[in-house]
Amino acid sequence: MSKSTEHLLNIDGTRIYAIEQGEGPMVLLVHGFPELAYSWRHQLPALAAAGYRAVAIEQRGYGWSSKFWRPDAYRIDRLVADLVGVVHALGETSAVLVGHDWGAPVVWSAAWMHPDLFRGVVGMSVPFAGKGLIGVPGNAFGEKPVEAYQRELAGPGQDFYHTYWSTLGPILDEVEEDLAGWIRGIMYSVSGEGLAAAGFSLDAADPVTLIRQSAVCIPHGTRMRDRFLPPQPVPWLSEADLAVYIDAFQRSGLHGPLSYYRNLPDDQRVLEPFAGSKLAVPAYFIGGEFDVATWWGAECTARASEVIDDYRGETVLPGCGHWIQQERPAETNRLLIEFLAGLR
Repeated sequence: MSKSTEHLLNIDGTRIYAIEQGEGPMVLLVHGFPELAYSWRHQLPALAAAGYRAVAIEQRGYGWSSKFWRPDAYRIDRLVADLVGVVHALGETSAVLVGHDWGAPVVWSAAWMHPDLFRGVVGMSVPFAGKGLIGVPGNAFGEKPVEAYQRELAGPGQDFYHTYWSTLGPILDEVEEDLAGWIRGIMYSVSGEGLAAAGFSLDAADPVTLIRQSAVCIPHGTRMRDRFLPPQPVPWLSEADLAVYIDAFQRSGLHGPLSYYRNLPDDQRVLEPFAGSKLAVPAYFIGGEFDVATWWGAECTARASEVIDDYRGETVLPGCGHWIQQERPAETNRLLIEFLAGLR
């Protein structure tokens, strides 16, 4: 097994933590919320063994990377610029991108904006949604303003979690009350084990009804944690694994990560100039049967060929929830290596 190497890269004044393993063509792994480079612990050695230079970063606001107080520091063009800078700082001229959760819209956008640098892209959990970043039922590619679709999706008397999180104050208060409990709660509540135990089924209701019944919609006057399922042990996340996340967010807090959601209206405006062009590089999507984002992004995957020139298809992993590469590491590794082999 090849050794891993850690870096603190200076990307135009922003500190970006990276850990890499292996030699060969670069594969850049980008995590989501609330995660870290550690979320790719199963992919780094597998990709290295397959002949790739696997690099996992911590996005700005997370872990050992820079923290900024201004919410607009987390706008999509700045997140994309970090990826471009990482490739150059590590001496490469091209890379394949892989992103999960919030990392998915970041890598989709980077490949869309910089097809000369990024020669392929895999999104996990969140399919390509163009200027909309996160596609939802009835608003696959950003056709509606952010505030409008958030209200429609939540229904009366509730807030969609994007709305709740973007206000920052209430969500930060509830997290800080018991950060460890909050991390445990969200990890279990959107896992395959949690949603299967709760009786969620795509066959039982339409995606909007499922979304409104899940933890991602918060009734007015309540907290998100009130919708969490009681956490249970899961085989893919040990107490030691949980401690890595809890320790990191106890140090850094969640102001930066939550600020990503506050920028969604500005993100749409930033990406508007690209809306008339297709994503040009080979692209692939991996989702989960019990993943809420896979549910609400179903229209995006069904219409992917309208917005992607070279769509290599999608795989939805049975029984898998939101934390795809952690819940199903062997399947994820196999699918990534197959996609990468097709680019050579």
